Amino acid sequence: MIDIQQLEFGYTKQNKLFNHLNLNLTEGHICGLLGKNGAGKTTLLKLISGLQFPQSGELKVLNYHSKKREPALLQQLYFVPEQLQSLAYTIDRYHFLYAPFYPNFDEDNFKQNISSFKLDSHQTIRDLSHGQKKKFFISFGLATMTPLLILDEPTNGLDIPSKAIFRTLLAKAATDKRLIIVSTHQVHDVENLIDTIVLVDEGEIILNQSLHHIADKLQFTLADNREDILDCYYSEKTLNGYAVVCKNRSNVESAVNLELLFNAVIANKQSIQRLFCGEENSDE
Repeated sequence: MIDIQQLEFGYTKQNKLFNHLNLNLTEGHICGLLGKNGAGKTTLLKLISGLQFPQSGELKVLNYHSKKREPALLQQLYFVPEQLQSLAYTIDRYHFLYAPFYPNFDEDNFKQNISSFKLDSHQTIRDLSHGQKKKFFISFGLATMTPLLILDEPTNGLDIPSKAIFRTLLAKAATDKRLIIVSTHQVHDVENLIDTIVLVDEGEIILNQSLHHIADKLQFTLADNREDILDCYYSEKTLNGYAVVCKNRSNVESAVNLELLFNAVIANKQSIQRLFCGEENSDE
């Protein structure tokens, strides 16, 4: 669905944010896009959506060049940015104007989403709080049923009950023909939904793996003493000992902790990349 080859982009000619970036993502997944502030997550999402244009390389979405912003592509993707517009339309009016652009728009799903978030469709969007705007645009985006849905920091501004509703609605909206990309710092809000991880650091993709493959290669465990753990990639002190990320030598999958995974990959990028590339011998 998304195919990026040798992409280069920078906001100035002297400083390239992305240099020869490659990425391939397929439908049927909820993909978590992780990275530190300034790593290029939002820029990458804008490039995919056609809101920014690569300086060289190729970026195709659903076999269209996103930079051309062809209507045939735009009706198949919806992007909910972190910073939302303060529009003078009511929710009803926005729905009336923009739903027809999306041929698979699900009216019943939209009504259910609005109802779940307890939004009043007669309210004007610019009068909504930040959290209410998030709820509305998430509700609309999920209902578009576009093959590609992009959510940039969707849980920012949502309270705890609303985050639970968001997870329920997102799980309902996922299909085997849809790719949903969720960029977030709030990994605990979505870690039970995501099945693929893309990690961006310093303008490059340093990890692009399914959670199943990550659990096959890495073990997430607690230890009394980190020195007792072989092939430890990362550890941090907790009240119950050390939370540890190490090579999985037991062939038993553990639950992937996204926060620990992120810190482990950042701390030991090359070692973990070698592990996933098969360059590390499991008997070492």
